[in-house]
Amino acid sequence: MMKQPHSNRWIFYAMHRSNFLVMCAVGAALYSGCSKPPMSTSQATSTSNTTEATTVSDDSATITDEPEFAPAPEGKVLRHAVFFSFKEDSSEEDVQRIVDAFRELPSKIEEIIDFTWGTNNSPEGLNDGFTHCFLLTFKDEAGRAAYLPHEAHKAFGDVLRGHNDKVFVIDYWGNAEEAALDKKLKHAVFFRFKQDAAPEDIKKVEEAFAALPSKIDTIKDFEWGTNNSPEKHDAGFTHCFMVTFDSEEGRATYLPHEDHLAFVEILKPVLDAPRVLDFWAEK
Repeated sequence: MMKQPHSNRWIFYAMHRSNFLVMCAVGAALYSGCSKPPMSTSQATSTSNTTEATTVSDDSATITDEPEFAPAPEGKVLRHAVFFSFKEDSSEEDVQRIVDAFRELPSKIEEIIDFTWGTNNSPEGLNDGFTHCFLLTFKDEAGRAAYLPHEAHKAFGDVLRGHNDKVFVIDYWGNAEEAALDKKLKHAVFFRFKQDAAPEDIKKVEEAFAALPSKIDTIKDFEWGTNNSPEKHDAGFTHCFMVTFDSEEGRATYLPHEDHLAFVEILKPVLDAPRVLDFWAEK
């Protein structure tokens, strides 16, 4: 076989080397592309959604939900009626310390716009063991919302703890304007209706009770409302009627009055349980 000239061998070598380098470059490019495959449309969408969700989540984490409260109904204020019974081993000094601590709250919590208290003196025996009555007034629900978690209120809870046997709480909208009396004997009446009581029958009870002040002149002031307390200490009672007398004689006239007895007859068929506490309103 004839030997190729020296120059031809170099040309052949150069061509093969050039092809080899081109193939390596192509292979490297292919390998690089395969190691990071392009995202499919669904993958790209998923990544985009994940990023958006993260952004929304981060944004929402910085938002605080501030409760909004409607203004009080015209001519109304919010009553917060609280009743305690105490343990048998709580001394008179213990109870007095609790009363004093409660009486100090209006000076510490500006949202309390009125405060009265007293001990039960009802002759009807329907107080279910409760002995101490406290009636707080707020301008509106926002005032109550500030009061309940207030540090001074929590501190009062520490004084009460260990002595309180039972607590009963009813909140309702009362009248902003009250009768000006030198002495106020509060007659607080609460109703729990039967589960099968028809709304129209409950309405009759409401209307019949509200009509009593026009029939019995010893009633000096009157307000009523349905419970709206958020505290869950109502024992199922839904209605509060606050009757005010200026003397025990006025109450003595009211209880056996024929119009009051006629009202009781309307009440009986739908009533599950009553609760009644009377107290002289003290500051």
